[in-house]
Order: sequence, then C-alpha cells, then structure tokens
Amino acid sequence: MALEIERKYLVLDDSYKREAFSSYHIMQGYICSERGRTVRVRIRDNQGFITIKGPSDIGGLARYEFEQEIPLADAEQLMRLCQPGIIDKTRWLVKSGDFTVEVDEFHGDNDGLVMAEVELKSVDDQPVLPPFIGKEVTGDRRYYNSQLRSNPFTRW
Repeated sequence: MALEIERKYLVLDDSYKREAFSSYHIMQGYICSERGRTVRVRIRDNQGFITIKGPSDIGGLARYEFEQEIPLADAEQLMRLCQPGIIDKTRWLVKSGDFTVEVDEFHGDNDGLVMAEVELKSVDDQPVLPPFIGKEVTGDRRYYNSQLRSNPFTRW
C-alpha cells in the first residue's frame, strides 16, 4: 500500500528560489474532493497524472495515495470534468540533507500563498529544515489543495 507521509509549512521568504535545483509548473483539478477521499488530475509541464488519496490520519500527517502517469491528452480531457477551481502553482525543489523540500508558489486565486512540503519515509523522521521554513500547518485543512480549490487563499 502506498502511504504518503508529509509535513507542510508556510514559507518565510523567497530564498528557496536561489536554492532550488529544479522547478516546474502544475495545474491540477479535482474530480472528487469529499472529506476522506480525493481524485485529482494534474498536468505537470507536459505530463499528465491521476491521483487518488484516502483520508488523513488524525494529525493529517499520513494517508493512502495512488498516483499513475496518464497521457497528456487524457489529463487535458479529464480537467474538463473537474469541479470548479483549478489549482495553479509553480513547484520548486530544494535539497535539504537527505530530504527534498517541495515549495509551492501559488498563482491565480491562491496568489500570495507559498507553502513547503517534506515527504517522509516514516512518521518519526526529523528532517533538518532550511531557514526559509516557517510555521508548520500539517493537518490544517485550509492548506489542503482540495480546500484551496473551493476556499482560495485570496478570500481569507
């Protein structure tokens, strides 16, 4: 079973851009975004993906995740079936010790929000975090992409 274990943080400044070893553009929509399950369609640069996620544990740290690459044309068609509110962001990848920090710089209705995620191998992992990392927001539903779709950051 594929288990996604991650911590989420707000980002304090844009120094991650200088530290990044890669970046790419992401557009994603949700076919289903009910509490406890989501079906997401993502276009990352010129690649398509479909992802199914189960409910988060109590602290929002871990949950089941299945992701499969699909043809770009299929992803573009599936985006038309998505619920209103597309997530538009640039993802920056920053190496931090044995971990990669994924920094999402949101655009459109979520412009101004910059969040970082660190995927862990176990719930006990304690990665060394770069100085641009701020307050932890793991488990705060407002920061879930599926929630930002319907309640964007610019309306808070």
